[in-house]
Amino acid sequence: MEEVEIPKELVEKQLNLLEQVNKKGGKLRIGVNEVTKAVERGEAKLVIIAKDVDPKEIVMHLPVLCKEKGIPCSFVESKKELGEKAGIAVSASSVAVVDEADAKDELVEIVNALKELQK
Repeated sequence: MEEVEIPKELVEKQLNLLEQVNKKGGKLRIGVNEVTKAVERGEAKLVIIAKDVDPKEIVMHLPVLCKEKGIPCSFVESKKELGEKAGIAVSASSVAVVDEADAKDELVEIVNALKELQK
């Protein structure tokens, strides 16, 4: 998995975005299967994957699929934190933002920052 090192501030922004989307009635797809479907259908606007997924094979296809579909993909440190910020009581290996609700500016800022990192 080609992981670009994500600056701490950007990781925080991503987690805050998930919280905002969740609170403002946006749509998230949570878990590998849901995220994979959202990416394949072109619905995902941003995919966030936890780095501590074990075995890695569970999520290895996501960055490749995102690249094929032109969907920004990023990483955070833990499944636990990803699940919490996505508003569920359990860990989440991956989350896709499908509808950002009122958080459009934040989403655009994160996507642009990710593009800069991958240059």
